[in-house]
Order: sequence, then structure tokens, then C-alpha cells
Amino acid sequence: MFDHLIQRAAKSIPVTPVSETRLGAWLKGKPAQIQNWVRAAEFKAKPASFCLLPDGRGQPAGVLVGVEEGIDRWSLGVLPGALPNGTYRLEGDHSEVEATAYAFAWAMGCYRFGRYKSDAKEFARLVWPKNADRGAVERLVISMALTRDLINTPADDMGPPELAEAAKRVAQEFKAKYSVIVGDDLLKQNYPTIHAVGRAAAKAPRLIDLRWGSSGPKLALVGKGVCFDTGGLDLKPSGGMLMMKKDMGGAALMLGLARLIMAAQLPVQLRLLIPAVENNVAGNSFRPWDVIKTRKGITVEVGNTDAEGRLILCDALTEAETDKPDLMIDAATLTGAARVALGPELPALFSNDDETADALLRHGKAEGDPLWQLPLWKPYRRMLDSKVADINNVSDGPFAGSVTAALYLAEFVSPGTKWIHIDTYAWMARALPGRPEGGEALALRALYAFITDWAKSSAHAGSKIITKKPAPRPALRPATRSPSLARLRRR
Repeated sequence: MFDHLIQRAAKSIPVTPVSETRLGAWLKGKPAQIQNWVRAAEFKAKPASFCLLPDGRGQPAGVLVGVEEGIDRWSLGVLPGALPNGTYRLEGDHSEVEATAYAFAWAMGCYRFGRYKSDAKEFARLVWPKNADRGAVERLVISMALTRDLINTPADDMGPPELAEAAKRVAQEFKAKYSVIVGDDLLKQNYPTIHAVGRAAAKAPRLIDLRWGSSGPKLALVGKGVCFDTGGLDLKPSGGMLMMKKDMGGAALMLGLARLIMAAQLPVQLRLLIPAVENNVAGNSFRPWDVIKTRKGITVEVGNTDAEGRLILCDALTEAETDKPDLMIDAATLTGAARVALGPELPALFSNDDETADALLRHGKAEGDPLWQLPLWKPYRRMLDSKVADINNVSDGPFAGSVTAALYLAEFVSPGTKWIHIDTYAWMARALPGRPEGGEALALRALYAFITDWAKSSAHAGSKIITKKPAPRPALRPATRSPSLARLRRR
């Protein structure tokens, strides 16, 4: 992706970002030929739209691209795959924040999951913008691409062993401690729910464990790593099973976040736990109405084998608690109910601490990477009551499915632990600039900005979550597609 951001070029075509409100002022200073061309092209500077400006010989002499007011992190992502091959440069003076955002957008616009493609996609090149923070762009882009690649890879090539190997490579890159517990050793070391969910698969279940950092507050990350989900004996229909290679999206997100934290050398004691399984069907599959004793000692009645994500997470959360973390975050493609409530592009946020949730929401808004908080409504805990065990893994009715799933996980979090649970779709159902249809690291930028402040701020003292607001930035709206882009199929 960084092959298309270059240090310098003898010749390059200028790219001018311009907002709708500033287009008129920009045109006033230009020759009548340019003004007439832009008006004839009906270019209005809508975000992510663009207009090629010709020279006297009919060759590209410049590009106008519409951007959002304030900081736009995505609109330039439409250009690398849409412009004629060549080298381009940003025109005008831009602050460090603006230049960094434009470089990020260009790099993400060059993302393509090409593992199984025989042809290589060509992208236009951009000279690194002056003032851009190259290190920040590279750290973020590489970590986001890692998350996308893991989600996009089919389960045959991204099962529990392959996911563990991906985590091992990240650990080796940053000299982190790495270990993994595999197969029946999960039972021997008391991770019964991870074993129960994954035991029917040909690829054995495992618990991936990565540790990094020796000083600073303790941060625990936990990601749901269901590498494929058939639904188990409560088998999904074919339509529901089609996209289940992405059911490890929570694990991919947490691994990408862990990589970003280590690459930035944030002052935290990091622990990443990923329970990795396939929920398959065989003679030894766990069954509806089975009762499993969890690592915490809580007994769980299996109301539905297709609610397996919370089962593997509960053992991992219990293990994460042993370090007494100052903050614990888990992410999972957990419920369809969250998608019904918020759609595919807005992850649901649950937390047992309102200050923590508020801080993350503020950073999500500032970064243009929003989440939406849903309540841990304790009266609904009764929906998880079981007649034969301490708790059921599903509720007794169709209501508040994402809330009851979060309440199930809350049973395995100590009252004194600040905890965030993110229920994400981990997938772009429609293509947007810099965000092709497919796996997506939703909330990664928000989480990273939040953790950066949490770890570094002088307002952090003795695991107190920061309450000051991040530096004010203009509110962002999702960038729109260029009218010239081909119509894209929605799922």
C-alpha cells in the first residue's frame, strides 16, 4: 500500500482538496477556461467527488477533489483507483493534521485484498504530503490492513492454527511474550467453554495469549475468534452461514489494535487473549441443554449452540481478570440484534463505567470512527435465568438480544474492573472511499485514540479513566461516494 506513496517525483499532477463552501472562492482566481470546465462538469465539490482539469493539449493538468468541512479522513481514498495512472501531489498549504489525514486516505484507497487474485491492481501514486506524520500513517494503515486481511481470508486458510500463527508473527515483530493452549490441554488447564465449542472441528480450539510492556497501566484486550460458525447443532441456514468467515472479526480487531499499541510504544502493560475455535458439527458437538461449568465456576445451560461467541469469551474474560487490569476491552461479532438496532457501520458499545464509555464515545466522534452506547440494563438479567444452571447462554425471548448478550459477559467481569464490550459487524456491506466491501476495522481508530490518552494523559492516576475532552476537532460525517463510481451491490 505504501508503494503508492513516494518520497519525491520530477513531475507530478496537483490535487486540490476543496469543500463545497470554498469552491466558489477557489474558482474566482482561476482563468475563464478552468471556470467554464468545472461548471460544465457540474462539479459541486461533494465529498469524494472529483474533477480532472485538462491542459491545452487535453492532458491532465490538475485534480479537484471534494472534501468534508474540517478534517476529512476518507474522501481522497476514492482517487488512487479512479485517477489515470501517474504521480500526483497535494496542492496548497495543509496543517499536520490535514496532511496526515489526506495521506491516510490515499493509502487506504490503495488497499485491496488480492491474496487469491492473479492480476495486480494498479493505483495512482502520491508524493508524501509536506507536514504529514508518516510514522502515524504507516502504523495505522498497516494495523488496519492486518485486521481487514484476517477477516477477508476464508476459513480454510484462517482457522484457529492460522489465526494463532498471525498473532505469533505480531508478537515476534515487537518481541512480545506469546503462548498458546491447544486442544485437550484447554480442559487440563480449565478452559471448558472454549474446548466445548471448538472440540467438534478438525482444527483444534486454542487460547492465544500475548503479553507486552512492563510499566504503565494494565490493559487487557479480548477478541472473539470464531474462525467459522456453522451454528453447531442449532445449524444456521445457508444464508446465515455464508459470511461466517468474518465471525473472528473481534479477534482481528483486537490483534490489529494490539499491533498499533505496540508499534506506537504506548506506555501500557498489554495482554491480548484470543479464544480461537471453529463451531462445527460432529458426533462430539456440544448440544442444546448441555450444562457446562465455566472457568469462573459459573454453570451455563446451553440454550442455543449458535450463541457460542459468549461461551468462548467468558473463559477468556475470567483469565484476563487474574491480572487485575485497570481496563478490559473485548470485541466480538456477537449479535444480529446489534445490527438490527444500529446497522452494519455503527458498532454497539456497552460498559460498566459511564466515564469510560463517554471518553471512548468522544474520541470516536473526534476521529470520525463512531460507536453508539447501548445500556447494560440489569432488569433484563432475568431473561438469562436457567432452571437447571446458574445462567443460560441465551435469553428466554426475542427482545434485547445484544443487551442480554452483554449482560451474560458481565457475569464474568468483576465489579471493580472497568470494562468495555464492543459488538461489531466487522464488515463493510457497501463500498465507500478507502473502505471496500469486506472486512473492516470498525472502531480501531477510536479505540487507539482513547487508549493513547488513557495511557499518556497526566489526568490518568491510579487507573482513573481520563475525563478531559480530546482536543476539539470538527464533527465528521461519513464521506459519500463519487457520482462517477460504478453502482455497488448492497448486502
